[in-house]
Amino acid sequence: MLTWGSGDRVALLIHGMLGAASQYHEVGPALAARGYRAVAIDLPGHGDAPRAPDATMELFVDAVLSVVDTPPALAIGHSLGAIVLSDALARLRPSRAVYVDVPLSDPSADPPAPAAELRERFTTSRAARTVERLATRTGWSAADCRVEAEAAARFDVETAVALERSYVGQAVKRPVVPSIVVRADPSRYVSARRARELEELGFWVRSVPGAGHSVWYGHLDEFMGVVDEWLEAG
Repeated sequence: MLTWGSGDRVALLIHGMLGAASQYHEVGPALAARGYRAVAIDLPGHGDAPRAPDATMELFVDAVLSVVDTPPALAIGHSLGAIVLSDALARLRPSRAVYVDVPLSDPSADPPAPAAELRERFTTSRAARTVERLATRTGWSAADCRVEAEAAARFDVETAVALERSYVGQAVKRPVVPSIVVRADPSRYVSARRARELEELGFWVRSVPGAGHSVWYGHLDEFMGVVDEWLEAG
């Protein structure tokens, strides 16, 4: 877990698959400068958190809830972290929620992928996340590449496999707290059509042109500008 800033106004930060709390190494200080105590968690099997070969979404939600003792003023979830945030919402009770580059899809009727297929996929993804390969990504700083490579090296494949095979998803409903989806543009995960569907459900949806899946890498000012605009709109 990493913390920036101080005080009772908490911003909880939840990273994506293969990531870690360090993914927020720029966002955390930016939120602290805005008066928040930014708290970034390591999910099970990620960063410094223990591996969990029998992982479920409930376990991931419990891990998130264990780091806060009062409802956060703001909760930000990226990719997998956004899904965890969505599942934790009723118990976490944040004042506001930010979902980063995730479609918030309804449950799939398809059976889960075989464990061997998932294991191969995650192992391949982990091996590909080296500093040298990440350095080819447009706009990423040396620090971005370093924290992502370090996170991948600590990522536990079996935890991810168990989570993927146990989770079927939940129906997406109208947001119960003010919520925004911040998507890359273009996005592999949130199509323009899905963005319109989420807006019809009551989500704010904003795009960061030129950004990748980790939207703030290389686009911190634009990402924070979108969040600031939404917060100021009330």
